[in-house]
Amino acid sequence: MTAEDIASAITSDDPSLGLRAALALHRLAERVEADHVATARRQGWSWQQIGDALGVTRQSVHAKYGKRLP
Repeated sequence: MTAEDIASAITSDDPSLGLRAALALHRLAERVEADHVATARRQGWSWQQIGDALGVTRQSVHAKYGKRLP
């Protein structure tokens, strides 16, 4: 879905369009988060700093990304 498709689908009365838009936004948010967690770790951020920035515990962010990142 393009940004225009998502914007249109969000206001649609068709649940299938709205749900597809929600899924596309969720996937995008996950990619953005993962990219920035990786960048933060490369720049020396602690898991605590990343967790604070995301509004979660250091344990939860480490559990989610710790094995994916070097």
